[in-house]
Amino acid sequence: MPHQKGIKVIAQNRKAYHDYFVEDKLECGIALFGTEVKSVRLGKVNLKESWAQVRKGEVWVEGMHISPYEQGNIFNRDPLRGKKLLLHKSEIRKLDSQVMRQGYTLVPLELYLKDGRVKMELGVCRGKQLHDKRDAMAKRDSDREIHRALRERQK
Repeated sequence: MPHQKGIKVIAQNRKAYHDYFVEDKLECGIALFGTEVKSVRLGKVNLKESWAQVRKGEVWVEGMHISPYEQGNIFNRDPLRGKKLLLHKSEIRKLDSQVMRQGYTLVPLELYLKDGRVKMELGVCRGKQLHDKRDAMAKRDSDREIHRALRERQK
């Protein structure tokens, strides 16, 4: 029985929202060793350059860096090793069919603790072109200006 209740966000991949259009999201478990879980609980995770792929009917996360646990010894694992994601077979088949389409990829969006267990939010994403990124930045700037003007007007 898990000790903690609720959701505690450990790491977010903000760069993914800048580089990709997120079409679909999926929550999945992740297979970790004990010292890796302790390091994740301390927040020593980097999702920035990570991606996921379907290999032989299993989903693996590559490029996710979990720093070695400082109090660990011989049980520490390679920080960049591939980590297996825990999904149902039907979910894996669905993801595989979505990724087969042109320009789609699996990107880890968020790593969090849910009721004491490490979970990952996986996104099915489509890459953005340079003009899409510029449009998104222009929209964000204009929204910021609108909110700033509304705040000033309410004072």
